Amino acid sequence: MYPGVHAATHPDRPALIMAGSGRRLTYRELDERSLRLANQLRAAGLGKGDVVALLSDNSPEAFEVYWAALRSGLYVCAVNSHLQPEEVAYIVNDSGASALLVSAGLAELAEAVAEQVTVGLRLAFGGAVLGFDDYEEALAAASTEVPASQPCGADLLYSSGTTGRPKGIKPNLPDRQVHEPGNVLVDLLSAFYGFTEDTVYLSPAPVYHAAPLRYSASVHAIGGTVVMMERFDPEGALRAIEEYGITHSQWVPTMFVRMLKLDEQIRQRYDLSSHRMAVHAAAPCPVEVKRAMIEWWGPILQEYYAATEGIGMTLIDSAQWLDKPGSVGRSVLGEVHICDEDGRELPSGEVGTVYFGRDEVPFEYLGDPDKTRSVKHPEHGNWATVGDLGYVDDDGFLFLTDRKAFMIISGGVNIYPQEVENVLVLHPAILDVAVFGVPDAEMGEAVKAVVQPAPGAEPGPDLEREILDYARQRVAHYKVPRSVDFASELPRTPTGKLVKGKLKARYAPS
Repeated sequence: MYPGVHAATHPDRPALIMAGSGRRLTYRELDERSLRLANQLRAAGLGKGDVVALLSDNSPEAFEVYWAALRSGLYVCAVNSHLQPEEVAYIVNDSGASALLVSAGLAELAEAVAEQVTVGLRLAFGGAVLGFDDYEEALAAASTEVPASQPCGADLLYSSGTTGRPKGIKPNLPDRQVHEPGNVLVDLLSAFYGFTEDTVYLSPAPVYHAAPLRYSASVHAIGGTVVMMERFDPEGALRAIEEYGITHSQWVPTMFVRMLKLDEQIRQRYDLSSHRMAVHAAAPCPVEVKRAMIEWWGPILQEYYAATEGIGMTLIDSAQWLDKPGSVGRSVLGEVHICDEDGRELPSGEVGTVYFGRDEVPFEYLGDPDKTRSVKHPEHGNWATVGDLGYVDDDGFLFLTDRKAFMIISGGVNIYPQEVENVLVLHPAILDVAVFGVPDAEMGEAVKAVVQPAPGAEPGPDLEREILDYARQRVAHYKVPRSVDFASELPRTPTGKLVKGKLKARYAPS
């Protein structure tokens, strides 16, 4: 389904509420405004398969743009609003966008980008932006006639760009109308998470990221209400759950850590009784963090493992996880295969590259056929990987160890940094931590930790010894960092992923 269906049956139901301001967008408004924008895009010459670039903060208009593209057979390219102007311009140009829509909340960035792109149609919402036409005027002038055909579009998102230039992940366009069934994610959310038109879904992450964008849009397809935070704040998230009667939510592990480090009286201040399901993904969740969240919120945590590329998906609920701590679950989309470096499938319990097998690889990296080929299995062309390492146990549960690119080989032994990070993250003096390999003349690589101290913690030799002693009590000694450096902040994407390339570059041989 799509918002037009729900506009006909529940026109005044809020499709979206901003958690901080309380601003609301009803299904009637979302349907009409996305239709007007769709007609405006069509009048500007955009046709099926063309690209609309979106540079937005967390604003209701982001979903008006999304649904205008989805009901027009267009690709919507939501761009990371934390990038530099040159980086944003690269994505807009690389995607081949025919239209660029921006939020006035990002006016300075948008104006700098405008000088570097050749996009014809440029619209700004929420206020004036130099070099852009007014979004509201464009909508007011547009037709409200529903076209006879509304082919379904898709998103075209870019990889985080933790190493090198980000790549556009271009899915195959669906062969259906926007109102027709066939959205795999909508079906999964309905079947496994119980999403219905009564769902009130909290989205605390940036809207340009795959999960907040797709899950919120799926809630719209089903007919529920999205509550979107302007930006994540740990106490503000708890307040939103109480204030709006949140039933479902989605998080990344760093958000759990921030909430767990709130004072106990703040954590207990809010009524969370409406909260039936807390979904999390995007990065590995340390076992002790997840255990602490289940103890606090109850067995309502649901974890999935997937990728923006859409190659496959696993799910695990709290009861299964308590029986299999650290697992990301069993596959619900695509068969899991664990393979060695030569592509040979490995037996259960052995670590290798994680592949998912489907009828076909459902995407391509835009303009990069070599990279597209590189993610496919050397023999099975319908198996694909994003480079994660892991193993499957005898019951079919997948356990991730790390990204292949981050694995440390020290003295010929494989060390997975994520395991060490998971141990250190709950140390009371640590706010954030990254573990990676640095060049070592004797061992090839040595284990290095870079720590962002918690408020009040004093970086220095004493804290370094305390951290190393803490690690030795919890992991094998060969996995313990040789040394700890301290930093005021670690480079993370707004969705919680460590940008280890930037850290490792500091330790590269000169």
